[in-house]
Amino acid sequence: LFKDIFKLPAGHLLIYENGQIRTKRYWELSFTSTCRDDEATAVERTRELLREAVKVRLMSEVPLGAFLSGGIDSSLVVGLMSSMMSEPVKTFSIGFDEDDYSELHYARQVANYFGTEHHEFFVRPDLISVLPELVWAYDEPFADASMLPTYYVSKLAREHVTVVLTGDGGDEIFGGYTRYARELAIDGIPALLRFLLGYGSMLMPDGMRGKKRLHNLRSNLASRYVRTLASLPEYLRSTLYTREYLAIVSQGNPYERLISKFERASHLDILAQMQYADVETYLTDDILVKVDKASMFNSLETRAPLLDQYLVEYVASLPSTILNRGGELKHLLKKVAADMLPAAIVTRPKQGFSVPIQHWFRADLANFARDLLDSPRAHERGIFNPQYIRHLLESHTH
Repeated sequence: LFKDIFKLPAGHLLIYENGQIRTKRYWELSFTSTCRDDEATAVERTRELLREAVKVRLMSEVPLGAFLSGGIDSSLVVGLMSSMMSEPVKTFSIGFDEDDYSELHYARQVANYFGTEHHEFFVRPDLISVLPELVWAYDEPFADASMLPTYYVSKLAREHVTVVLTGDGGDEIFGGYTRYARELAIDGIPALLRFLLGYGSMLMPDGMRGKKRLHNLRSNLASRYVRTLASLPEYLRSTLYTREYLAIVSQGNPYERLISKFERASHLDILAQMQYADVETYLTDDILVKVDKASMFNSLETRAPLLDQYLVEYVASLPSTILNRGGELKHLLKKVAADMLPAAIVTRPKQGFSVPIQHWFRADLANFARDLLDSPRAHERGIFNPQYIRHLLESHTH
């Protein structure tokens, strides 16, 4: 964001010596399959390491609690906390009025199962008024909308405790994202058939359902992954930006760093490549930044047992077939959780921590978006093409 000011990359040291500055990597999670434990052994060892990871993070002289989404990751942490603490665990959950985005019924089920002291908070459109404060607190461009509920669940928790344990890292370490399953399925398609399907998509009419997915079969893993994560398709840059701004940024590739991570991990299998890339980018630069800044803005400390060094090093050394078996995401973690959590929580479909922004901007926040993006001040910046911004705003309200 600022010229000549850089972040120190995760897992690196900055060394100042003889008037020179250099960085040195001191730790890297490689996802290289070096462990030969069978599944039963891996389940038991993972359970032991997870229990120890929670135990050491309960050491505190101040009140402790936990974020609880109702997913397998945070539910496991709460379950282990409950088995180790003499008083009920204080749990904190966020919900939305839009039922398709809210996981509160799952969180309540887990809270009741373990008898926690449960607290909930509903995030509504009017609460986006805190956004200017959050922009200031994050101190850098940050486009993950779930920063908003993370801020509010941290605010709620701080009213009761000083430290919380979270379920962060479970999807990256244990292979839980739905995009992993999709890419594994694509990898199972014979190369010739994949080639024919990819090029056959060129014969399909524009806008026809499935054309985009079939077209993506022509690309390599890194390119498909970029398209999955990209909020702005490459071809829209020339339409979205003003001619002057496009001239400044057209030579840059915002996904170059992500692609380089895939290249660095190209010797690994498909699942390990995706996990490595996500740990190096999405987890480090999004998930953990989001939680750290939202919590510290509320003077709340967060601890992530699923990212314990010894736990992640062991899991990353296991064959991918133990982490994901027969297309079942988080196969290993589900085995670990099978006798610790209600079956409905272990087998529930993955939902993800997302915000009903689309609903809000179609109704309560339509004027907020227009005032922000189509204002004289926005035009003066010379970044976005005003006509295209108006088109986006109009299309989004219908």
